[in-house]
Amino acid sequence: MLVIVGSVMVVGMVMGGYMAMGGHLAVLMQPFELVIIGGAAAGAFITSNTKTILKGAGKGLGRVVKGPRHGKDGYMEVLSLLYQLFKLARSKGNLAIEKHIEEPEESDLFGNYPNILADHHVMQFLCDYLRLLTMGTENPHELEALMDQDLDAHHKEEMAISSAYQTMADGLPALGIVAAVLGVIKTMAAITEPPEILGGLIGAALVGTFLGVWLAYGFIGPMATSLKNIIEADGRMYECMKAGILAHIAGHPPAISIEFARKTLSTDVRPGFTELEESFESLPPVTA
Repeated sequence: MLVIVGSVMVVGMVMGGYMAMGGHLAVLMQPFELVIIGGAAAGAFITSNTKTILKGAGKGLGRVVKGPRHGKDGYMEVLSLLYQLFKLARSKGNLAIEKHIEEPEESDLFGNYPNILADHHVMQFLCDYLRLLTMGTENPHELEALMDQDLDAHHKEEMAISSAYQTMADGLPALGIVAAVLGVIKTMAAITEPPEILGGLIGAALVGTFLGVWLAYGFIGPMATSLKNIIEADGRMYECMKAGILAHIAGHPPAISIEFARKTLSTDVRPGFTELEESFESLPPVTA
């Protein structure tokens, strides 16, 4: 929603200010300038990126519109889920959670948290590392190193999409100059025409520079930054689960392990300690 509001403001302020100065919107309607800039930018985008990034580019646009996947309610869910899993493992041993993580779609426990269950990447991360617990992993330092490598690879993969859009934004002003130069070449071919015609041709050429800069700094660049921020915000979910699992392996009680996880969250999505404690009291019992 914020990206829509921001984009509307960019269009409204620029076009509104131009019209307030006495400018005519018809002058800016230069479709071939847009074809040159947009087509060249799209071609360069395809050339400079892998198939994986190109496939993820469309999803990246969707993420920019939707925002971070998880808000405060989502973190309440994952912390509650971790608490119940740790409590079950603490009372009956780590093997007691095996049936829940092997077939989470069939688990009554995971069924209480549909938003977490619907997030494939979160479920994969959580179940993979809980499965290591059931297999006897007891060294928190070794597991932390493995988690860090996993998260680093995942983060680089996602950030590559943001970087690709930022590279496009960096190139758009130069492509705008290309379109403007081509417009000037066209104008020079009509140098014998009267001033009113030459003025229109020069104005059309300058629209290319305007479009390149406007698209770069008004839309594509901010979109790349927004996607970067969203990726970092979504990454907090993995850091949260990581901290909780490591604390559990270190032998801390479930409530303490959850506090380790809670402290990794930023204040805008972090549930309060009392709020979380009251939520735990209302959780249904878990059977092995």
